[in-house]
Amino acid sequence: MASPEQRLKELGLDLPPPPAPLGTYVPFRRAGNLLFLSGVGPRHADGSFVTGRIGTGLDVTQGVAAARLCGLNLLTNMRLAAGSLDAIDTILKVFGMVAAVDGFGDHPKVIDGCTDLFVAVFGDAGRPARSAVGMAHLPRGIPVEIEAIALLKG
Repeated sequence: MASPEQRLKELGLDLPPPPAPLGTYVPFRRAGNLLFLSGVGPRHADGSFVTGRIGTGLDVTQGVAAARLCGLNLLTNMRLAAGSLDAIDTILKVFGMVAAVDGFGDHPKVIDGCTDLFVAVFGDAGRPARSAVGMAHLPRGIPVEIEAIALLKG
């Protein structure tokens, strides 16, 4: 079975550069073998963000793509924290927030954009416990913000 770094290459994915924090926080914290990753938004490699709310301006497919971008940014921070994605044992938990119109109910489908990416990169070890919740608004007008907790090897 291919390693996470090999799978990333096989999938033809390039990770964006690490983002600078947008406030008074750090992108991750380690506690023993646990890696706590701060929430990230759908940031492109050029630093621009996807903006809008699901149901007005963005549809579910665009929301899934935004969540996938969040996943790529989380992978960047995992690599930064651990030195390599191969040092990640398991994605333990994902918490996804979706800015959507009243009555929207497909929050889990949107967050699948991130968790499907994690499964593609880490195999079954990328299938986390997960929450997907709705929000009226998110910072800077982004449609999705996702945070994660990972278990490091060794």
